[in-house]
Amino acid sequence: MDNNQPYWNMEIEPRLNTEEMRELQWKKLVPALQWQYENTPMHRSRFEKAGITPADIRSFDDFAQALPPMGQAEIRDLIGEIGLDMDKLMGHLFGEKRMNDLYLLTTTSGTTGIPTPYPNFGASLDDAAEIMARAAWRIGIRPGDRVGICFGLSMHAAGTPQVLWFRKFPGITLVPIGAEAGTEKILQFMQLFKVNVFLGTPSLALHLIERAPEVLMGQTVKSLGIKVLMLGAEAGAGIPEVRAKLEEAYGAKVFDLGGGYGCSCDHPVYQGMHWIADDYAYYELIDPETRQPVPMENGATGIMVGTSLNPPAAVWFDLRFTMMDIHQVFTDPCPCGRSGFRYKIVGRADDMLKVKGVPVYPAAIEGVIHSFPDKLTGSFRIVLDEPPPRVVPPLKLKIEYAEGVRKEDLPGIEADLTSRMHSLLKIRPAIQWLAPNTLERATKKTQLLEKAYEE
Repeated sequence: MDNNQPYWNMEIEPRLNTEEMRELQWKKLVPALQWQYENTPMHRSRFEKAGITPADIRSFDDFAQALPPMGQAEIRDLIGEIGLDMDKLMGHLFGEKRMNDLYLLTTTSGTTGIPTPYPNFGASLDDAAEIMARAAWRIGIRPGDRVGICFGLSMHAAGTPQVLWFRKFPGITLVPIGAEAGTEKILQFMQLFKVNVFLGTPSLALHLIERAPEVLMGQTVKSLGIKVLMLGAEAGAGIPEVRAKLEEAYGAKVFDLGGGYGCSCDHPVYQGMHWIADDYAYYELIDPETRQPVPMENGATGIMVGTSLNPPAAVWFDLRFTMMDIHQVFTDPCPCGRSGFRYKIVGRADDMLKVKGVPVYPAAIEGVIHSFPDKLTGSFRIVLDEPPPRVVPPLKLKIEYAEGVRKEDLPGIEADLTSRMHSLLKIRPAIQWLAPNTLERATKKTQLLEKAYEE
């Protein structure tokens, strides 16, 4: 394989987001729907409830209207009916054929409630390995690189499976450190084993910047020689201010992963993530309120819905399934020249707050806070006195000021910060200032919402 070729899969990837690919998707979707109808109890019941069979779906438009999308809310309802008998639950969700092929069992992080089972079937590992190879190649990983896996390894969907998903990529060395090791061990192991690719959350990558001088005897994270930061599981890599801070501190390129089968490119200005798996999953957008289809036009925004085109290998992008991520899509050519439409994650519909009717996402607040890198550490919490999404103004924020900032400087910083939030987000928050390193740093996902109403 030529290390300079633009794509891992030179047969498929140049055809992404083309009419030719759309024809291929339809040829795959027809048998996929029939397979789900015959083999997956959950989806057969969805067809029956809609009063249709797969034969009634004769176009993509039919498909978009035939079955309502499902997501975590429906899974919680199912758990309410079945209880916490996970074998019974997974049998209903995935069917006997897939469960007989179950190889690895992990879960989602459980940040919004009970962790949801995230099985990896034998067939799904093959598909995931191909998609990961496409992403890794675009990101610039090549034979000889050493990848430090710093997501949580214990039962987390982004952890142990990564070891298997990289198996198709030749010549690299995986170093599964795991977020559980803690920041000191992570830094030591990356230095000791000469890791040059970091795979983990943005919040962990940011925290390592703070800890490195202490752990590495005065050296910064730049001394590690990291060339690529592959970041996912939360917002951060797609926030320009966060991206700039990480690239400057590490001397590395930052890439965004997640929200589906995508990765960002190396264009100097963040362009979103390129969807790289048209041949594996069919991508849709729906309106957050009406749940009706949103046309895939340049700049369109909606909740992302995915459908597997190879259901024996499918997990969550199974059949019109959504993780409730709100995407904005871009169908015009990317200035980087790579194929695939692009999407930016605006936020999670589940995380959306409404302040005087104005939608506000935690990721947007994070972006504003990180635009003051010399005055703020970047760590903050949103304090909720009542269950979301409605927030009685003002929105309450706890924000850490940076080392070297004097308390007499805070009124001026607060005025500037409030002004920028009002200009960009249409809110004027109430700020509680905290000293540096007051808030707990997370090695996994950072919980930005502090639910005072539960205390």
